[in-house]
Amino acid sequence: MPVQVRHIQYVIAAADHGSFRRAAAVLGVQESAISRRIRELEDRLGTAFFIRSPSGVMLTHAGKQFVQRGRKALSEIGLAKAEATAIGRGEDGHVRIGIFSSLASGFLSDLIESFGARHAAVKLTFIDGNPADHVAAIRKHQLDVAFITGAADWPGCDGLQLWTERIYVVLPTGHRLGGDGEVDFAELAGEPFIVSESAPGEEIHDYLVKRLADLGRHPEIHHQAVGRDNLMRLVALGRGLTVTSEATTAAQFPGVMFRPIVGELLPFCAVWSPQNDNPALHRLLEMARSMAGIGKSQEISEFPRELAVPALLSQNPDPSQ
Repeated sequence: MPVQVRHIQYVIAAADHGSFRRAAAVLGVQESAISRRIRELEDRLGTAFFIRSPSGVMLTHAGKQFVQRGRKALSEIGLAKAEATAIGRGEDGHVRIGIFSSLASGFLSDLIESFGARHAAVKLTFIDGNPADHVAAIRKHQLDVAFITGAADWPGCDGLQLWTERIYVVLPTGHRLGGDGEVDFAELAGEPFIVSESAPGEEIHDYLVKRLADLGRHPEIHHQAVGRDNLMRLVALGRGLTVTSEATTAAQFPGVMFRPIVGELLPFCAVWSPQNDNPALHRLLEMARSMAGIGKSQEISEFPRELAVPALLSQNPDPSQ
């Protein structure tokens, strides 16, 4: 006979109340049921838990040890049940998030802040990277969701466009194009640009080549093996211009200014695996839909081509990744 949770409960109740009768009354079962189950357990384990007398029961040394361990076991079982319930409701758990945008401001920043306030027990882990790498990780269930730019098709994934951001050119303070208004790409045609070798540098390079080639110009673009902060510093030092999304403009970078480029919008989408049953992920997606004013019926499994506005990436990923 395996030891069951109710057996442990019976022994602990009898020890706490000093009799099978009082333990049975507290647990709402027959006294004979408690007496019989405890006797069966004692016989099975080959030791007595209680010294029985007309006035009640008293624990033996083996019984004391069993009760001590049993209390810990019931406590762990209770915690396991509570944790499983919380995870099932999306109140607890872990969401791994791939990002391809600044968290300085904007929709994604607001979403993370609101979700953290409402679901403080859910752990959020953030990973920077490019869209193709993020989607490959989603397919392998190494990431739960990625918030990425563009309107490419991602076979095997569900997706939802949530927001758009304007694209800004980053200029050194005092540049001839400095001011409060918008900048047209024609005004940028003769300028040198710098991009990072890390994400999203490659996407920015392709974007600049396309936009400036449309003007009949071959752009001068230099790659730098630096992160975003040092790239901004290089702009401030006059090494070239760069472009960034609107969310980045809320961050403070001495020596640079941001100006929006006329007519340039960047769509941002959430991408996840339809096989991912993480309840905390679905809580996050539910909040994202609500904040974007999107119903679940508008969820898409492939990104429609009409979303393919000028973006930092419009590449079609290799489905085999």
